[in-house]
Amino acid sequence: MQSSAIREILKITQRPDVISFAGGLPAPDLFPMEDVRRAADAALTRYGAAALQYSTTEGHPPLREWIAAQAGIPAGNVQIVTGSQQGLDLLGKLLIGEGDVVLVEAPTYLGALQSFQPYLPQYVEMPTDGGGIDVEALEGILKAQQAAGRPARLLYAIPNFQNPTGRTLSLERRERLVELTAEYGVLLLEDDPYGQLRFTGEALPSLYELGLRRSGDVDRNHVIYSSSFSKTLVPGLRDAWVQAAAPIISKLIQAKQGADLHTPTLNQMIVTELLPILPAQIERVRAAYGERARLMVTAIREHLPPEAEFTEPQGGMFLWITLPERLDTEALLPGAVERRVAYVPGRPFFALGGGHSTMRLSYSNASPAQIAAGMAALGETVRGALEE
Repeated sequence: MQSSAIREILKITQRPDVISFAGGLPAPDLFPMEDVRRAADAALTRYGAAALQYSTTEGHPPLREWIAAQAGIPAGNVQIVTGSQQGLDLLGKLLIGEGDVVLVEAPTYLGALQSFQPYLPQYVEMPTDGGGIDVEALEGILKAQQAAGRPARLLYAIPNFQNPTGRTLSLERRERLVELTAEYGVLLLEDDPYGQLRFTGEALPSLYELGLRRSGDVDRNHVIYSSSFSKTLVPGLRDAWVQAAAPIISKLIQAKQGADLHTPTLNQMIVTELLPILPAQIERVRAAYGERARLMVTAIREHLPPEAEFTEPQGGMFLWITLPERLDTEALLPGAVERRVAYVPGRPFFALGGGHSTMRLSYSNASPAQIAAGMAALGETVRGALEE
């Protein structure tokens, strides 16, 4: 096990004078505080002592039923988990054995690598470009792994506004990804915490939805879907879910029983009470993040050198910057913090190393003034390093 590079950076950016683009934190100014207060009171009034009692491992039935209805599947194919991170950990425990080949994007979500690593996978990185996973290169990888007698076991992907890059996988690539993984017998784990936070472009079907169309049977769908209420409502309630074929859900229930018995009862009830305000809350978050992303992109163009490449996200909370090859973003970080700005160096997001000249920035929890000042400070840091 290794510490999260992001969590370690957050420790040194707690100074109130440091503008942090490091943590992927939802904006607290957008939390529906009064609605949460009313929802907590409503849950306690409606359920009484049952809201504070042990509950079923599978999750609060009304919440599971609502999630299932959105996906057009039975509630029995939905498992509530304590944050998406727990879902990743439990799925890793179920699906990964020592030496199993796990395909990941390069770069990919650091928390997934942390979750899977204790189960000792063999990571194989999939090449990516501005459109996400290169599915043609993936086909070659799948063929090579199969020919070597080490077929891939699991593919982990974030198709919407990927963490850390902010990229979105096109419909054509989504369809091909689902086809290839089905053809080669690879389980496809879709991590989708940001999918509702689209602020430009057209909504695209999930990999899970495409897999369901292809199989025609919820229990023969090889795609496993994970999502969360942390990015749309509030993160502190730690309510998320996994939807999958019944054989996977049945084992996931057993794994969760050994982990924490069940996700906190009251928290699930509060989220259920908040479901009527969810559409309006999502629109509020989308609008705010869209404006903050636009301001950050404008500031990058103004303050960073023209050699810096960056993504322009269609949604979510992150964008990705690639600096000239001779720069190392880990080495640059202390100088940036001296100028009172912080980011996450890109190296920890690569399962097999690399990414020394890259960085992840989060715009979600930054005011317009902070974005302007922080990007000016970051620009000074980068330009100073290029002049050395």
